[in-house]
Amino acid sequence: MAGILHSARNLLASAAGLLRTRLELLGIELQEELARLATALIGAVVLSVLLLLGLAFAAVALLLAVGEAHRLAVAIGAAAFFLGSAGIGALIVRRATAAPGRLFGASLAELERDCESLKP
Repeated sequence: MAGILHSARNLLASAAGLLRTRLELLGIELQEELARLATALIGAVVLSVLLLLGLAFAAVALLLAVGEAHRLAVAIGAAAFFLGSAGIGALIVRRATAAPGRLFGASLAELERDCESLKP
């Protein structure tokens, strides 16, 4: 009887250790994903602000460079360019957010291997 209890304790200790390892892996993956997301978000915001400033200054320079008779046409063209670019950007963002990646892929793969190894 003592041998069965000892085996059961060892089995529970092994299962607890395995669960602990998997949870640690899950936590590490979550931290990595959050860090990657934060870096991408900060980079995208900085890039967007700089791009908008550059385009605005270019549009103003173009308006000042053309003659008075053509300024309205240039302003309409610049506005159409900005609105078209915004539409294309919205489509790109929509497509990127529509197909989510597999979060915790490594943890899920490890758990799947664990389940397969426990099957007879």
